[in-house]
This record gives sequence, C-alpha cells and structure tokens, in this order.
Amino acid sequence: MPLLLSIESSCDDTSAAVLHNDNLLSNVTASQKVHEQYGGVVPELASRAHQQNIVPVVDAALKNANITARDIDAVAFTRGPGLLGSLMVGVSFAKGFSQALNIPLVEVNHLEAHVLAHFIRENMEGNAPSFPFVCLLVSGGHTKIILLHSHFDMEVLGQTIDDAAGEAIDKAAKIMDLGYPGGPVIDRLARDGNPNAYKFATPHIEGFDYSFSGIKTSFLYFLRDQLVGDPLFIEHHKADLCASIQHCIVGFLLQKLERAVKSCGAKHVAIAGGVSANSALREGVTAMAKRQGWHAYLPPMRFCTDNAAMVGIAGYYKYLRGEFADIALPPYARG
Repeated sequence: MPLLLSIESSCDDTSAAVLHNDNLLSNVTASQKVHEQYGGVVPELASRAHQQNIVPVVDAALKNANITARDIDAVAFTRGPGLLGSLMVGVSFAKGFSQALNIPLVEVNHLEAHVLAHFIRENMEGNAPSFPFVCLLVSGGHTKIILLHSHFDMEVLGQTIDDAAGEAIDKAAKIMDLGYPGGPVIDRLARDGNPNAYKFATPHIEGFDYSFSGIKTSFLYFLRDQLVGDPLFIEHHKADLCASIQHCIVGFLLQKLERAVKSCGAKHVAIAGGVSANSALREGVTAMAKRQGWHAYLPPMRFCTDNAAMVGIAGYYKYLRGEFADIALPPYARG
C-alpha cells in the first residue's frame, strides 16, 4: 500500500505531509507572518514565501516520517482553487519530485480535501463519518452545504451567492481594526461578550443558499452610525460587537444546515474548512446534532486550516482509484 507525499500551497501556508495509506505519519506547515502588516494576504509575497519554504518543509515532513524521498510511491498536490502564484510553486515542486523519482502525480481539489479531512487517521485511529452525511464547508472564500454519498460523490445542496462566511468575519475584524487573521480574534473576544447585545440583518435566501454581503453591510452601517456619537464606541463595546456579529453569522449557517440535513434524511453531519475552528460554530453543530439525534463530526483543530494532511487523504483515495495526473496539468485559481 502506498506511501504518499502531499503538498499544499493554495494560499499563505506551505505544507507537506506523509501518509501511509490513510494513516498520517507527518504533517509540517510553515505559516507566513509577512501578511499581518497588510491586513490580508498579498499574493506576490505569498508566492515568494512558498518558494523559500517548500524545500525545508518537505524535507522536515520526510524526516518526521522517518523515511527518504525514494520511499515515496506517489505525490499528491493541491491543483486549485487558490492563489495562482502560490499554487504554481506547489504544483511545480510536485511535478519535479514526480519526474525525479518516476512516481505518479495525483491532483487534488482544495475544497474536496477540506471535506475529506475527516477520514485522516493518526496512530491507526480515526472517527470518520458514515455515508451518506452532510458537510458544511466554511472557509475564507467558500461556503457550501454538501451531501456526500461517497468520498468523491459530492452533491452541493447550497452555497453562497456572494461573500463567504469567512470573508464576512474577516471584514468585521478589519472594520474594528482587530488585526489579521481576524477570525480567531473575534472568536476569542466574543467569549466575554453578549451575543444578543446587537442585532444585524439576516438575508432571506430561498433554498439552502447563503448570502453574507448584507450582514457585512449591516454591521458596517451600524458602526458608522454609532461612531458619530461616540468615536470610542468600538473600543468600549468590542466584546459585545464580536459576540453579536459571530452569533449572527453562525446562527445563519446553522439555520440552513439544519434544514438541509432534515431535507435529505441524513443522520450524520460534519463541518470543515478554516471557519470550522470557530468555537461558536463547533458548539452549535454539537448542540444541534444532540437535539436532533444526529451524529456530529468536528475536524481536529490542526486539520481545519489549510494543511497537507487533508491533501494527502484526498490523494490516497484517488490513488486507489488509479486517478493520476498528467505532467502538463496546470493549476487553476477558481473551481
């Protein structure tokens, strides 16, 4: 059975992992601090940092797994979606690694990898959901409700029609000058605030689709009006503001998710993606599942954000199907 090296470079984290079948042997990630001063990821700086990080990160992943490059049977890589310049670094490295060792390439969709992170085992142990299950994928740029019939039979039940949940949270953090990345800061401050202190508009979208642009705009206008009378309003009410905007976004996410799970009769529900690290969302999904008699699956925190372990597990299942990539395959930014 295969030893797989996987590469993730879709945004601002350079990551490499080694899996033996579906069991994780190592997972190394280098994060980029350079973007903090700009309040968001700068694509050109991200791609340059990937070039600096890719070789030492892969080397560390191999050493941590106690193997050499020649032990690897295949290399999986994130092909997209993501920042094109960043993806090109990972894709190019994977191609070179494949050519040098004459081993197959496996392309991986970044979003599918987030969902399949639930199937990673460590020390031969795991807690994977049973099919069929519904997964709420919430990351910085994507929000989708997906019904999984099998590992790669994914039916999108609903998705955002404009901004994603992560974008709305990050925008709220930027408006309040909380720094980057803003999501974890809002989550931390919200624990000391009143989630019902302020109400923000929630859009009425048919079906299971989402829209977060209205929530973001409602929050912006509310702060603008308050700051006219009290220039220190944000500073004085930061915890309540964080708790209220988080409560609004998470409540909207859970409302649609619960309806979607009921509609397809599933008994297993999961979350995935960067925003799945949010404590209010994790608590909300757990409570919802308990209330409805469902089984809830929360990814370990280290597998919520971008990482190569999730790329590796998706690559493993593709390897079993014999789905190998052509050396000429280019990365793609959207998908």
